[in-house]
Amino acid sequence: MFWRDQKAAIAGFHPLHQALISQRGFAATQPADGWTALITSLYQHAGLVRRAKWALPARTLDVVVPLIIELCSDLGPTGNLSVVTDLRGRNMPGKTGPARPLAVQKPIRSATEEWTVDPWLRLRAELRDGSVLEILVVDRERTRRITKRNPRGKIKTKRKSKLTQIIRARRRFPKDVAGQVPPTPPPPWIGVIVREGQRRSVLATAKLPRPPQSAQEQVDLILSVATEPFRWTPQRGAA
Repeated sequence: MFWRDQKAAIAGFHPLHQALISQRGFAATQPADGWTALITSLYQHAGLVRRAKWALPARTLDVVVPLIIELCSDLGPTGNLSVVTDLRGRNMPGKTGPARPLAVQKPIRSATEEWTVDPWLRLRAELRDGSVLEILVVDRERTRRITKRNPRGKIKTKRKSKLTQIIRARRRFPKDVAGQVPPTPPPPWIGVIVREGQRRSVLATAKLPRPPQSAQEQVDLILSVATEPFRWTPQRGAA
C-alpha cells in the first residue's frame, strides 16, 4: 500500500518533476513563475517518495535548482529561462564514440582510444537588461585500452580514463550597447573571446582538468564562468 501512496504523490507532481523521475531529464522554456512551481514540487519529493527507483537523479537539487533560482532572479518581466538537462549519466548509449586505434611500439601490442561526451546542462536566460546569457556544461571522458606483453611473457590489458569538464558561458549584449575591457584580466583558468557586430557577444570558457569535488564547487565554478562576460560592459549595463 505504501508504494501506491508514493505513486499517487508522483502523479500530483509538476510535469517536469515527473520527467526527471521517469526520463532523468527534461527540456523546457518558462518564465520565472513556471520555474518556481517546479522547484516547489521538487522540494516536496523527499517527504513523499522513498522508493529508490523513483529517486531524483544526482545534481538535481544541489546543482540544477540553485542555478535556476540564480538565473530567475535576473529575468526581465517578459523574460524566459530555457533549461535542457540530461542527468542519465555518461554511460548511456549514444554518448560514447567509436574506438580508434593508436600507433604503438613494442612491448605494447595494441591501443585504442574512445571519447564519451555528456552535455548534461544547457541554460538560456533572457535577462532584464536586454542581454541573453547561454550556459553549457559538458563532461568529457577519454578512455584508453592498452594491451602489452610484460617481461615474463604474459599479455595484459589496462584501461585508463581521464575526465574533464568544459563550462561555456556566452552573453549577447543588448543592441547598440558598447563593451569595455575590464580593468583586470580574467582568471587564468577562464578564456575569453569577444565577437563584434550589431550585438556584441562575449564567450567565456573553462576547461577543468578534474571534475568538481562537491555540488557547491560545481555551482560556484559555473557561476564564476557565467559572471565573467558581465565584466565586459560598463557597470550600468550589468545584470
